[in-house]
Amino acid sequence: MATKKDIFFTIDENGEVKIEVKGAPGEDCMKLTKEIEEALGLVGERSMTAEYYQQEETTVEVGSGNNG
Repeated sequence: MATKKDIFFTIDENGEVKIEVKGAPGEDCMKLTKEIEEALGLVGERSMTAEYYQQEETTVEVGSGNNG
């Protein structure tokens, strides 16, 4: 099941852009914003939220190998 991911942009009066991502733990955040950051130019500062340090949820199905 896909998880909703939100990207928020804030542009201040000096033209500085702030990008905030919700719903994308770990490296997913960086993958989502990579092309946007490249288009905007040099990244001046980067700070990670607590969500960045959370592990991505994974689902693993384990069976006995007996199918019937």
